[in-house]
Amino acid sequence: MRGNWRRRTPAALGALLALALVVAGCTGDSSEPNDKPTRTSSPQASTLTFGVFGPPQLVDSYRTTVSDWNAASDGPEVKVRAWRDREEMRAAIESGAPVPDVFLAPRADLRWLLDEGYTQPVDELLDERGVDFGDGYSRDALQAFSVDDRLQCMPYAVSPMVIYYNKKLVDFERMRSRDLDVPDVDATSWSLEQFAAAAEFASRPRRGSKGVHIAATVPGLTPFVESGGGSVFNDVVEPTTMTFSTDDSRSALERTLELLRNPQVTLDEDQLAEASPVEWFEDGKLGMIAGYRPLVPSLRLIPGLEFDVMPMPVLDSAATVGEVTGLCLSSKAASTPAAADFMVYELSTEAVTRVTRSGYLAPANLEVALTDAFLQPGRQPDHAMFFNTSVRSLRLAPMIDTLDQLEAAVQPNLEQLVYGVGVLDLDAVTDEIDATSRTVLDPESVTESASPSAE
Repeated sequence: MRGNWRRRTPAALGALLALALVVAGCTGDSSEPNDKPTRTSSPQASTLTFGVFGPPQLVDSYRTTVSDWNAASDGPEVKVRAWRDREEMRAAIESGAPVPDVFLAPRADLRWLLDEGYTQPVDELLDERGVDFGDGYSRDALQAFSVDDRLQCMPYAVSPMVIYYNKKLVDFERMRSRDLDVPDVDATSWSLEQFAAAAEFASRPRRGSKGVHIAATVPGLTPFVESGGGSVFNDVVEPTTMTFSTDDSRSALERTLELLRNPQVTLDEDQLAEASPVEWFEDGKLGMIAGYRPLVPSLRLIPGLEFDVMPMPVLDSAATVGEVTGLCLSSKAASTPAAADFMVYELSTEAVTRVTRSGYLAPANLEVALTDAFLQPGRQPDHAMFFNTSVRSLRLAPMIDTLDQLEAAVQPNLEQLVYGVGVLDLDAVTDEIDATSRTVLDPESVTESASPSAE
């Protein structure tokens, strides 16, 4: 995309639209010679850094966008700094590595970034440069990175959790011919009962296949709890406890665990010790797993694997969780104007389209999300649109920096819920989950209740 990013002229906007249509597989004239952008240069900055993370193919797509930007620029050169995942990137910064001028960050790290003062708000900078906040991005995506009435980072990727299913093991046509409970041909959702029927159908002892695996984690169980009318936390902003022990949450868990604790249809702990759920799925021995968009490229490489996606099953109302990633601007950028210009370019339809074509990205840019660059017709999964529609049902976790510690603390109890042998004492286990959560979310209350003076 070529245009002056500080003040986009009508000619530049026309070139932007034309090139976007070409990338999307349409036709358009983008041959005007005077529409190449000039970046805002800064005498204090000879280079800018762009921090990214992900598998090599995804990082390569980021490098391509940067190469295009550098080829058309007369300001600071942009260099890519890449990490394998968000954990490695955060560890590097915590160890003293400089914060990149512009960088990708998961919402899970936003509280940490703000507390450490690593970012600066981007709303005014992007508004000055003509970024469309209205129809171009969903309200949920924008809210995910909004704090104190400011947009702290710009939404870049929104990947909701969906159900991946093996089309040979979960054959809806064969199920329908046997009068089993299956979703309609054009259905955009399915019930927990239909989900359970599919899991049972895919479980074939003679072939050694199981029907489903749902991770015994907070994100893994949240869609079921929320869909069944329960809640995971007592407050979505500043939680002090998890709420698995409320009546509504227990009711949702009871309905869900009837399936997930069935050893005939779910992977047991011995099988999980032998191989990961994704490996079972890739081997054609598991009917369904829950996952995010980045699974797609690796699954496409498995010979003979035929897969598709469905939204998370519905108990009472649609609900899911997701991985939400933003594009952030360092509070100590070498040049804030130049970094903001580059940021706008990386948010552009052309640049996002290039990255989306890698197959890993579920773009927050709605224009790109509705194009063939993301839907990729003719390639698996057939129903990629469910990644888009599921965003409407996204339930965001509280923006706190202790989620990792919280999950580790309650993990043994969650595994007891899903994998425990024998009769489950749901009341006792959910009470223990909530009590354990308070040691992380509200440790002072736990200390006070245990002190002699409190007694």
